[in-house]
Amino acid sequence: MQNRKFAWGAIVALLLFTLTVIPVWAQDAPAATIINDDGGPVVLRGEVAYTNPFFTDGVAEPMVILEDQGGMVERDYSFRLPLASQTIGQITSDFFTSPFNYSLALPIEPQGSYRDVDNDGETDQGVQVFAVAYWTNTWGDPFLEERDLYGAAWSTAYASTRISENADTANEVVGGKVLVYAADDEQGFPSGFGDDDLIFTDDDPIVTLPQGYTLVDMDSDPFIFDRSRDPQIDLIEPEGAALDDFSGMSYTDAFDAMIDKMRHEYAFTEYKDIDWDAMIDEFRPRFAEAEANNDAYTYLQALRDFSYAIPDGHVRVPLVLVDDFQRETGGGLGIALRTLDDERVIVSFVTPGSAAEQSGIQRGTEIIAFDGTPIDDVINAAVPWSSPFSTDHARRLQQERYATRFVDGTQVEVTYQNESDAAPQTVMLTAAVDPDSFTFSAQGVSFSYGLTGFELPVEYNILPEGVGYAKIFSFQDDARLSIELWERMIATLNAAQVPALIVDMRQNGGGSPFLAGQMAAYFFDESIIYGNAGTYDEERDDFFFDPAYERRLFPPPEELRYHGDVIVLVGPTCASACEGFSYAMTLQDRATIMGQFPTAGLGGGVEDFMMPEDQRVRFTVARGVDADGNINIEGIGVVPTVHVPVDEETVFSTGDPILEAALDYLITGAGK
Repeated sequence: MQNRKFAWGAIVALLLFTLTVIPVWAQDAPAATIINDDGGPVVLRGEVAYTNPFFTDGVAEPMVILEDQGGMVERDYSFRLPLASQTIGQITSDFFTSPFNYSLALPIEPQGSYRDVDNDGETDQGVQVFAVAYWTNTWGDPFLEERDLYGAAWSTAYASTRISENADTANEVVGGKVLVYAADDEQGFPSGFGDDDLIFTDDDPIVTLPQGYTLVDMDSDPFIFDRSRDPQIDLIEPEGAALDDFSGMSYTDAFDAMIDKMRHEYAFTEYKDIDWDAMIDEFRPRFAEAEANNDAYTYLQALRDFSYAIPDGHVRVPLVLVDDFQRETGGGLGIALRTLDDERVIVSFVTPGSAAEQSGIQRGTEIIAFDGTPIDDVINAAVPWSSPFSTDHARRLQQERYATRFVDGTQVEVTYQNESDAAPQTVMLTAAVDPDSFTFSAQGVSFSYGLTGFELPVEYNILPEGVGYAKIFSFQDDARLSIELWERMIATLNAAQVPALIVDMRQNGGGSPFLAGQMAAYFFDESIIYGNAGTYDEERDDFFFDPAYERRLFPPPEELRYHGDVIVLVGPTCASACEGFSYAMTLQDRATIMGQFPTAGLGGGVEDFMMPEDQRVRFTVARGVDADGNINIEGIGVVPTVHVPVDEETVFSTGDPILEAALDYLITGAGK
């Protein structure tokens, strides 16, 4: 009997001990305080405001969905939205006009993943947690798959949740709204962030939710629990994605704001040895002069020259000084130039009937000097209106174009030598209206040369040699159309057992780096990390490379993978995302890269901001690196593994010498 009394006493003592160490909210969580108790949401409505100028680029199927937050709850970056959980809303206004509106009818019983978040130490059914999120559908059926989701587990932009932009708490939910579904009235949910300022951690205070849907507003402390029938949920544009606008400032204040932004956020300050203080000393007085004189023209010239001083082809201001451009380039000498591999500068084109032709200058004539200055120095001193550039070869090719452009009527002494001449000849030429030579000089140098605007984003055919030929014109066009054309081509190549494919990237100015990478993935059998991009983190005062967002190839279904030989044609007009595709094709030696020059060397992601006089300035904010963390494209480009010579034969070819070299390479088995 005493032993039984001892046993009961021990049990009672254990219970009392347990009750003293388990938090009060875990013993018996109070019911959530509900506002607008209409039985729970039935339809969600809201608007999506965006200022980011790239928001609509390439978008064919925009969508607003109920996004399962199971991955966010558990910090599981491998989480993928279950197909059954995706409830798709309707966009009810013009998507291309900000803000646009949406409506989303809720299912009676959602099919998301349950998560037990009440921290009571027991295994409960838990709740389903959703955000409302904007996405765009590119691959497959109307629902989102891994590639549509950029490989990510939950939205970090344009969602009902507000996400931390600090590196230490990257991707953590720090506010906004979530929709919670409880199958019964016995499930707990946090009513605040707790002392650690994070949700779904052990210190969260817990309340019990009613059965059904409850909207949780996390921007209040404690959280607000709303059971309105038809709540308004606007999606949030993150601060880092929003367009900075300095257009309402004075010229000098806008300059100071621009410098401060670039000093911190420009991706390649050390890599390019940019001295921002020296830039201030050089350019701020010009902005101040323009402000003092209320002189928009002087301001625009200063802004243009400032952009030219940053050796980065991604840096851009609009071409608004059109009159200056036409005046300074409207006169030509009737010739176009090209530097050969042997360093001779020859005439690649002569305008019929021009003074140059009449003076004896021919195609192939070597140019020695202009006004007694060696032609190499003349070319190197030219400042192209298409400045700035990330690589020497891209700049040099444009300088060749502009070295022959002058104000109409300018007299230029040209020293030249034909092959048949015993000695150099000198002639005085007068610059005259000459668009033909300038247009011709854009061949192979301007990505838009010869384009009509009617091109599809991907065009392809089978060449007479039995080789596939594809040309990707852009990664900024309709993304869904691009993929549908790409997949149709791959399926056709496989069905016809085409042994080799030439992918021509020479007129691709870039676009979406993710789309570019995923189009390259059709040539691989495994998922490969091929790089990352770091952006400035204010708390670290340094660039942060989030491992959760490493750039990865996601191969398509096996039947849509191509295993034949691949040659990628590149040149200086393959830029940005085009270079990402071309670089990805070098992995595992998957493709042979062919061309006369490397790509443009634009290895980062960009951001725009507004300056006075309606000037939208672009600069590089994301530092692109390879899988080992090394800068691999910026200032370098993707270098051909097989160099096609720049000589008289290729310069004067009536065909496409680079494509012909690729065909010869395949047919002769040079790459075997």
